[in-house]
Amino acid sequence: MDTSAGSSLIYLFRWVLLSALVGGLAGSASAFFLVALDLVTLYRESHRWIIAFLPLGGFLVGAIYHYWGQDVVKGNNQLIEEWQNPRTIIPFRMAPFVLLTTLLTHLFGGSAGREGTAVQMGGAIADQFTRLFHLSDSDRKTLLVTGMSAGFASVFGTPLAGTIFALEVFILGRLRYEALIPSLLAAVLADQTCRLWGVGHTHYAIPFVPALTVLILLKVLLISIGFGLASTLFAELTHFWSKQAKRWIAYPPLRPVVGGAIIALAVYLSGMTRYIGLGVPTIVASFHEPLAWYDWILKTLSTTFTLGVGFKGGEVTPLFFIGATLGNALAPLADLPLSLLAGMGFVAVFAGASNTPLASTVMGIELFGSEAAVYLALACFIAYLFSGNSGIYGSQIVGSPKHARFLSFKGKALHQIKP
Repeated sequence: MDTSAGSSLIYLFRWVLLSALVGGLAGSASAFFLVALDLVTLYRESHRWIIAFLPLGGFLVGAIYHYWGQDVVKGNNQLIEEWQNPRTIIPFRMAPFVLLTTLLTHLFGGSAGREGTAVQMGGAIADQFTRLFHLSDSDRKTLLVTGMSAGFASVFGTPLAGTIFALEVFILGRLRYEALIPSLLAAVLADQTCRLWGVGHTHYAIPFVPALTVLILLKVLLISIGFGLASTLFAELTHFWSKQAKRWIAYPPLRPVVGGAIIALAVYLSGMTRYIGLGVPTIVASFHEPLAWYDWILKTLSTTFTLGVGFKGGEVTPLFFIGATLGNALAPLADLPLSLLAGMGFVAVFAGASNTPLASTVMGIELFGSEAAVYLALACFIAYLFSGNSGIYGSQIVGSPKHARFLSFKGKALHQIKP
């Protein structure tokens, strides 16, 4: 065996072991989280009076991070920053804190997702092995990738998308090929671990995909621009509500209290819980039946406000809701299949908001099948382009600008770029 093959074999064996540890633990954590999330959601929908206590839930969430979690409050952005400039091991308490506070957010009626929770749990769990195995900064970066890919893959049941998401999310326009195999191994093992615990995932389908014509291509391009603008709106509104909350309320635990009171009042006056929680039933319905044209707008307002005032949870499932319902609303205007437009919006709005068009495209293929691959790719790539220099992860650095006009932004973090 030559030296190259020998070193490759050692590398593979090493990362199989590390990825198995991370994947097994992250997948188990995601399984527990998904079961617990289903339970609190079922309890909330069966006991809607609990939404009146959303301000109390907000205080608990705010107090946990204000008094005990200042060093983990930045969430996904902290993982991204630690990968970009390794300094300190991610405190393990990031995992239980984000798990608990996300469950509190959903129990009392906030509108949030689950990806952020799973990714933070995976990243925090993975980084603990840095100290245990005395890893170098380079290996530590790879380990963080495995944790994030494991969390993403296991919470959605999409190992390939989880693999690419963790390679794509740190720097816009760049993939981290040095972590390719560990990321894939961790994602696959985490997904399999979650399934071994008996935890399943929602199934979607696009039963009919029309042949692509010039007219349909033009329609898809125009609609995908709309998906990109919707993703920009989501990111900018989240930042807006956060700035306003910090501007007007100095005491951090009080921000989600006030925000929770406003959300609870809105739910009481409307008499609907459609726009709180994950919103999975509405996402599923968007593939089969016409929905209200304004669903995506109200979900955007509900989620951006919930997260902006300080509640915890992910953004991705609400982005799926927003994209799928926006696609549903546009389908009759475009004279295209409802399920196809819902599926395109599902992944495209996420692609634009997270600046991960490749991962989003692959996720669409894993969830909906390869027949719609060209449509999904077009939607994700165009949405990514038209989302501009905004995003839900402000710590992302511009590696390859989206086009020549943005060359001056190369090397800057998104939060440093003025709109």
